[in-house]
Amino acid sequence: QVQLIESGGGLVQAGDSLRLSCAASGRTFSSMRMGWFRQAPGKEREFVAAVRPIGGTYFVDYTGSVKGRFTISRDNAENTVYLQMDNLEAEDTAVYFCAADPSVGGTEYTYWGQGTQVTVSS
Repeated sequence: QVQLIESGGGLVQAGDSLRLSCAASGRTFSSMRMGWFRQAPGKEREFVAAVRPIGGTYFVDYTGSVKGRFTISRDNAENTVYLQMDNLEAEDTAVYFCAADPSVGGTEYTYWGQGTQVTVSS
């Protein structure tokens, strides 16, 4: 079992930055595929970013709308994954969820956090 706890959300203005954190416990963190998702009001949950261990290194990928503005990173010593969000836009307003999965490949995630609200005012 893996427990995920997000933090760092809040209310900011367009153009501001926020850093979300997700603290994980319960399994070997360094081997987990970690992801961030978001769900805006009235919309389905969507993929934001992921970092996955492959061959001794970590690969990242992003959804197109956040490329160049968001950065996913992880600190295995702290069992934490981060989402640095810069130049925020009103369209980034959503509940952000952290997710984890023991498999390296694939797009499904087994474990989910409770979410943290990010609100960007224009």
